[in-house]
Amino acid sequence: MKPAVSSPRLSWVLVIDSIQVSVGFGPRHLCPIDHNTMIPQPSERSGLRGRTRRDLLGLALVLGMLLGLARWLEPDPKGFGTHTQLGLPPCTFMALTGQRCPTCGMTTAFSWFTRGRLDQAWRASPAGTLLAPATVVVISWLLASAALGKPLGCRNLEQPLIVMVTAAVALSLISWTLRLFLGRAL
Repeated sequence: MKPAVSSPRLSWVLVIDSIQVSVGFGPRHLCPIDHNTMIPQPSERSGLRGRTRRDLLGLALVLGMLLGLARWLEPDPKGFGTHTQLGLPPCTFMALTGQRCPTCGMTTAFSWFTRGRLDQAWRASPAGTLLAPATVVVISWLLASAALGKPLGCRNLEQPLIVMVTAAVALSLISWTLRLFLGRAL
C-alpha cells in the first residue's frame, strides 16, 4: 500500500494492488469514476441546468425588486430608519444600546443610491453605498450567467456566491467598526 497526498485539495489517493481509491474533498472528487480502473475521470464542464438558470433569473428579479423598493421608499433624513415605512420595527440594537447596528442605514443608503445621491447614501451607510452598486453588477452577472447557461467568469456558482456574501458581511462589519471608533466622522 502506497499512500500519496495530493495537495492542496485535502485528498488521499491509496493504491492497493493497482486499484486506486480517492477519498477527500474538492472538485476533483465530484467527477465520475471509471469503474474499470477506479480512477476519477474529469468530465467536460456541463452547463447550468434549467432549474439553476431559473433560480439565477429569480434571484436577479428579487434583487431588482429590492432596488425598486428602495426607490419607492422615502429616505429618512436621520440616515437610518427608512425600513420603518415597511411596517418593520425600529432597530432593537439601537433601542437597547444607543448605538447603530452593522446594518443601520442600509435601507436608507440604498434609497439614496437609487436617487443618485451617493453623498447622502455614504452618510447613511458607507457599506450600503458600496453594496448598492454591487447589487446592480450582481444582477447583470446573474442575468448573463443564466443567458449563457454557465457561470460567467468562473467554473461554478459556489465560489462567486461565497465571495459576495462574505464581502457584504465584511463591508458591514468594517463600516460598523469604523463608525463606532470614529463616530459621525465616517
